[in-house]
Amino acid sequence: MKTEAGNKIRLGIFVSVAVGLFIVVIYFIGNGKHMFTKTFHINGTFKDLAGLQVGNNIRFTGMNVGTVSKVEIATDSTVRVDMVIEKHVQKFLKKDAIASIGSEGLMGNKVINLLPGSPGEPVIEDGGTLITVTPVSMDDIMKNLAVTSNNAALITADISTLTTNIRNGHGAVGKLFMDSSFALSLGKTMVNVQHAAGGFSDNMTALKHNVLLRPYYKKKEVEAAKARKDSIRDKR
Repeated sequence: MKTEAGNKIRLGIFVSVAVGLFIVVIYFIGNGKHMFTKTFHINGTFKDLAGLQVGNNIRFTGMNVGTVSKVEIATDSTVRVDMVIEKHVQKFLKKDAIASIGSEGLMGNKVINLLPGSPGEPVIEDGGTLITVTPVSMDDIMKNLAVTSNNAALITADISTLTTNIRNGHGAVGKLFMDSSFALSLGKTMVNVQHAAGGFSDNMTALKHNVLLRPYYKKKEVEAAKARKDSIRDKR
């Protein structure tokens, strides 16, 4: 009798634990599918799902508020995505709300991110359609990186060629840096320019002392002095 009673007790404990685990599993599955909360349905049409699947999360302001319930091909170039969203989020989503596909981290599962839309627009209805944004695919990113890499290689090659020409004294810049005779000639030219400027200054000084031009320069000096006095008087 004791053995039979012990077996019944163990069987009862096993059944209780199994039922408890079953309830917990059902709760988590139902909670993930939003079976125990009020929900509403919306949809959106995308040109590229970028790996989005049924069951992926839908986020609003960083929170999981729904899941993807159905994915089907609408036309030869678009795919319709049906979404189940928690009811309390509906009042924040307007008719011009936007849905975009993102990732949970760099290589994580795909998610749909919702943007609320314009404050003045009415709330989206059950069964409404969202405005969608086509995600940037990894292939497009890799193509852009390849183009950028090729351009960088061309620029590096041009810089290398320019440096080589300068080192070998080719071109005006190369002669300026590497050709001593060219640099000496350039220095002499600058000296001649300075002498020419000095001669011009001497000529102007001589003209100021010329008997015929002295009244003209004297008049200019008087006008300049008067202008300075007027400027000082205005400041006071």
